[in-house]
Amino acid sequence: MTKIFDDPTGFADAAIDGLVAAHRNRLERVDGGVVRASEMKQNQVAVVIGGGSGHYPAFAGLVGPGLAAGSACGNLFASPSAGQIYRVAKAASTGGGVLLSYGNYAGDVLHFGQAAERLAVDGIETRTVVVTDDIASAPPERKHERRGIAGDLTVFKIAGAASEEGADLDETVRLAQKANERTRSLGVAFDGCTLPGADAPLFHVPEQGMSLGLGIHGEPGISEHQLPTSRELAELLVTRLLADRPAESGNRVVPLVNGLGTVKYEELFVLFGHVERLLSAAGLQVVEPECGELVTSLDMSGASLTLFWVDEELERLWSAPADTPAFRRGNLTTAERRNFTVDDTEESAHEVATGASAQLGQQAAGLLETTREIIVRHEAELGDLDAIAGDGDHGIGMRRGIEAAVGAAKAAAGNRSVRDVLAAAGEAWSEKAGGTSGALWGAGITAIGVSLGNREQYSAPDLAHAVESFGAAVITLGKTDLGDKTMVDALLPYAQAIREGIDAGNPVDQVLEDAAGNAVAAAAATANLRPKKGRARPLSEKSLGHQDPGAYSFALIVAGLATQHASSTLA
Repeated sequence: MTKIFDDPTGFADAAIDGLVAAHRNRLERVDGGVVRASEMKQNQVAVVIGGGSGHYPAFAGLVGPGLAAGSACGNLFASPSAGQIYRVAKAASTGGGVLLSYGNYAGDVLHFGQAAERLAVDGIETRTVVVTDDIASAPPERKHERRGIAGDLTVFKIAGAASEEGADLDETVRLAQKANERTRSLGVAFDGCTLPGADAPLFHVPEQGMSLGLGIHGEPGISEHQLPTSRELAELLVTRLLADRPAESGNRVVPLVNGLGTVKYEELFVLFGHVERLLSAAGLQVVEPECGELVTSLDMSGASLTLFWVDEELERLWSAPADTPAFRRGNLTTAERRNFTVDDTEESAHEVATGASAQLGQQAAGLLETTREIIVRHEAELGDLDAIAGDGDHGIGMRRGIEAAVGAAKAAAGNRSVRDVLAAAGEAWSEKAGGTSGALWGAGITAIGVSLGNREQYSAPDLAHAVESFGAAVITLGKTDLGDKTMVDALLPYAQAIREGIDAGNPVDQVLEDAAGNAVAAAAATANLRPKKGRARPLSEKSLGHQDPGAYSFALIVAGLATQHASSTLA
């Protein structure tokens, strides 16, 4: 259990601040994460990595010469927001383009994708390499769906070394992709991890048991086993990884034995000894191995094995010098400290709001406050539901998002249009919540504001269009549809009922109540579905019999809003 903290909600930021203080000659704190403090060459490719906090050394501990130029740091087990990634990449960029690299998780894909679009608008060429090394999360024929776990390090290291050597963006991307194609990982857990402030782990493994195929965000494994001996564990991991060996991989391999949080180094060394003997017996030559904590999961008890198959160019880059807080190799010439400038660009002017739009903006801020009350009331329940086949952070993530959205909306409401109020709320939700739900709710709320605009008057059909705009934004960004076991399964029936009720001329109060009933029923029906998206997908069997957390939280919100609704200018 995590014991050293003050406010659990500020744990991630406090940890990053302390890391920078401890490594002030290596790191510079920027809004959204960290960048390397030492000077980079002009037009050098900036390799920007990132993900949720709780995985140290990943991700901030891997920033420095020979590795990453910067790291966007999300909250615990939550992807950084698009704004965080954008600001870190801007600070790291020196004119040679940006390579974004991260593990293959839905929230990271959404936020890094949005950040890449923003960087492109600024004229910064940006490319992406997603890490997909976890063989437990999808079969070989769907390896593009696999998660990124400890294999993050091999991809980041190859990209960073290539950048340090002067490779251009195309070449850096090629080498990072090659490293990913040649990296395979598999992990086990002996017990779950506990979020700061929580009184129990996200999951438990039975006494004298082991969970195979764990996720680094606290997701439980895909199968349960009796606790093996160290020799048996090494045989299990090596055998399964060799069976997934890349084509034309050669016989030179880098093994990485990784501790997940509480397994002691001596135990890892025992495991590595067996791994090394098994690989040698298979006729393989071990090259530049690593054994220690490389990508962790707070205090999880577990370990993973990564096999990185190298050829001459990959071996050279893997062996190249690096100097970061957590990964150091060889010797690098000390560079001067970079001069960092703060972008003082003032906020753009806002349009003059009509009386109707300003009033609706105030009502929108009030509805967000009601939403906050609903989320706070159900925060623990949402977290418990999410922990069944996910990482258990849905409740806390939704709370972070709505708290930020309410603050932004209240600050903007008054003389600002409903479009401006909801734009501020949507941006704040996405920024503070991170994760998949943060991106989707942020985009959806912003879309409602765009739909409502800044008009002289509003009527009931505007409500239906606003809800449909929310749905379109969520579906477009999340690339989801009915039956995927996501928020969309409750959202679309809700939007359809709103449209049908409004078109029939029914009172808005009745329309909202009927539509909320549809959403609640549709969310309950997701218990019969297997997830096709997100972190729950590899654990689809465990998800059966339980509602999707995103669909359930959406239903709770719209049902609560319908109950609280009295009147509005849309009525």
